[in-house]
Formats: sequence, structure tokens, C-alpha cells
Amino acid sequence: MPGSPRPPSLLALHSYLASQVAKYGTRHLEATLERHGLLLGHHAILTALDDFGPASQRELAGYLRIDKSHLSVRIDHLEAAGLVTRTPDPQDRRRHRVVLGEAGRVLLDRLHAAARVSQRPLLDPLTDAERLTLETLLRRVLDANDQAGEEGGAPGTSAPASDGKERQK
Repeated sequence: MPGSPRPPSLLALHSYLASQVAKYGTRHLEATLERHGLLLGHHAILTALDDFGPASQRELAGYLRIDKSHLSVRIDHLEAAGLVTRTPDPQDRRRHRVVLGEAGRVLLDRLHAAARVSQRPLLDPLTDAERLTLETLLRRVLDANDQAGEEGGAPGTSAPASDGKERQK
């Protein structure tokens, strides 16, 4: 409930703080995307295609860190809206590549601008230098966790324990 105090013990957990801030940021971004008839997942696909070029569903799933089975419906929606197309993969005709269309690129340019505006209120309490520092630190944490995930563990651990607890190096 807004205005209610948060438990201090939770506020001492960085993951709790990050999740709560992310919740606010996601709300702002989702509201912006909904005005354009899209969801967060649609925006992520369009952005990945713009950043990396045509991609298979497997590649998109890797870029977005999601299960590829979650992509089909989203890509269907984008294709029906004329924002992407599926084309045969020239390397393997059994596969298709998802390609960002011109309408998708034009919409994405508008979405990027709108997304930046939607995020401003979230970071208003920070100076420009603090925003840059926050972004740098968040990227470092994300990169470390991405790397650890690829290696099968978590930062500071040698491997995940079977009981869900971490083993220290």
C-alpha cells in the first residue's frame, strides 16, 4: 500500500531493492508500449532484431534470455501487425529467420523515444552523473550474473548446491 513503511530487513537486501525499482520502471514502460498496442515482450523482440539483425527464434531466445517456446505467439502478433516477417534461412531452409520490417523499424524509433521519456520520472531523484553510475553498476552486476549463469553457478560460488543453497569458493 503506498505510503506504508517497508520492512527495514527487506530494504537491506539489494535484490529486493532492485526488484522494487524494476517494478516501477516496468509499469512506466508497459504503459507506454500499451499505447502502441504492444507488450514488453514485443518490444524486446523488435529491439533485439534492430540490434542484432535477422535471427532465428533460437537466437532471439538466447538474446532475450527466455525459452524459445514463448516467442511464437509474440512473433505471430508482430508479423500480423506487419512489423516483422519470417523468411527461410539461407543456411538451413528448414529454419526461418525473423526480420525486422520497415514499419517495425519506424515504430521502434518512436518506442525508443517514448520509452526514454517514460523512464524519466523513475530516475528524477538522481543527477545525470548518478544515473550514469547506476547504469554502469547495474550492467556490471548483470554481466557478472550472465557470465555465472553460462558457467552454471552464481557469482562467488563454484556451483549451485542441490538444496538450493550456494557453496562458497
